[in-house]
Amino acid sequence: MQLSILPFALALAALAPQTSSSPFANLGDRPAKAPAVVYLSPDQVTIGADMPSSVDLHFKVGTGLHINSHTPRSEELIPTTLKLSDAPGIHLAKADFPAGTDFTFAATPDTPAEKLSVYTGEFTVHTELVASKGEHRVEATLRYQACTNNLCMPPHSIPVSIDVIAK
Repeated sequence: MQLSILPFALALAALAPQTSSSPFANLGDRPAKAPAVVYLSPDQVTIGADMPSSVDLHFKVGTGLHINSHTPRSEELIPTTLKLSDAPGIHLAKADFPAGTDFTFAATPDTPAEKLSVYTGEFTVHTELVASKGEHRVEATLRYQACTNNLCMPPHSIPVSIDVIAK
């Protein structure tokens, strides 16, 4: 008669102390998944009151990922967009996204090579804000779809918050 060792091993693991030397100690402490895109800067700007003022917004796409540019080459792809929440005394006059970088998937027997327009690494959105005199809190949202070379994740949005002092 042959006995299975699995029930014994599971029982032993359940009784083992959960110390840092235990192989089961850190199962619940895994680091959170890094975001696909992060907002880098600025946190605060001073601009002229009641006139269009340039403010550059800096972002970084995670390693091994790309996001569709603001002007993807297909209507089926989700563009990267920036939307400013309605706030009294301040509005987004213009947002200029950088040109995307060409990215080509390798052709397979079933599909031809497809060229995409994407952002990787760091990119900057050049904006113009118009604000009345005073202090304002800008709450904006960058919406994007991140992909690896093998799959795309659902669209996601990140907050962009800036304190604006208009003088």
